[in-house]
Amino acid sequence: MRRRARRTALAALLLAAGATACLTGCRSGQGDTSSGDTTRSAGSTASAASAQSASASPSPSASTPTPTPKEPFTGLTGAQISERALKATTEARSLRMSGTVPDEESGGTIKIDIALDRRGDCAGTMGMNGQGEAELIKTGDTLYLKYDERFLRAQSKGEPQADTEALVSLLAGRWTKMSAGGADAKEMAGFCDLDKLLEDAGDSNDGTPTTVTRGKATTVDGTPAFTLYETDGSERNTVYVATEGKPYLLRFESGSKQEPGALSFTGYDEPVPAESPSGEVLDLDGLDGMTT
Repeated sequence: MRRRARRTALAALLLAAGATACLTGCRSGQGDTSSGDTTRSAGSTASAASAQSASASPSPSASTPTPTPKEPFTGLTGAQISERALKATTEARSLRMSGTVPDEESGGTIKIDIALDRRGDCAGTMGMNGQGEAELIKTGDTLYLKYDERFLRAQSKGEPQADTEALVSLLAGRWTKMSAGGADAKEMAGFCDLDKLLEDAGDSNDGTPTTVTRGKATTVDGTPAFTLYETDGSERNTVYVATEGKPYLLRFESGSKQEPGALSFTGYDEPVPAESPSGEVLDLDGLDGMTT
C-alpha cells in the first residue's frame, strides 16, 4: 500500500510536468505560418480600424479622442510570444502549479496544488477523483507525506479489509517521513526539483508540427494576460501568458478530449513554504512490515 500511495503522488507530479511542456511546441515555431498570418491580419485590421476611427472622430477643438490601448506583444507572432514565455518560465527560481490533470492509469482526474523550487524543496496537496487528499512536503533530504482517511481508503480498494483498517489507523491524518534519497522516495522526490521539471518542459518536443496563433488580451485571476492557441492536429490547447512584468506562463487549458485538464501557474520566484511539520512525525524508514 505504501508503494501504491506513492505511485499516485508521483503520477500527479509527472502529469503536471507533462502539462508544463505545452510550451515546447510553441518554442519550436514549427507550423507557425498561420500565426504570422494572424498577426499580419490583426495588424491590417487594426490599421484599417484606426483610419476609420480617425476619419469619424470630431476635430480636436470639439473633444479629445481617448487613446486606443496598446495591444500586448505588438508585432510578434504566436510562436515568438511563446518563445518568450518559455524562456521566462524556465528561468524561474520557483513556481506554484494548481489545477487538474488526467490520470492515465485510473482514467480519473488528479487535482494538484504544489509549489516547488530549484533547491528541490516543495509543498502542496494532491488528490484523485475527489476521493480524499494527501499533503506533501520535501525539505532538504527529507520527504514528508500525510494522507487523510478518504485518500487511504480509496487507494486501498481491493485490499483485504483488515489491512485497510490497519493502514488507516496507522497513517490517517498523521505526518510521515522518509529519506528523500531512499529507494521508495527517490523518484518522487526528484520531481519536486524545479530544475528537472523545467528541463523536461524545455526538451520534450517530439517534432510534431504545431501551429500557434494569437488570441486577445484578457485576465487570469486578475492578472493581465494574452491568449495563445496551440493547434496540434485536431486538438487546440489554450495558453495564457502574462503581459506585465516577465511573460510567464499563467494558465494552460487542454483541448484534448482524451487528456482534458487545466493548470494555473503562479508564485513565480516566491519562497516555497516547505518547512518540516511540527509535532509527532512517523518515521517510515524505521518501520518493518510496511513494504507491501
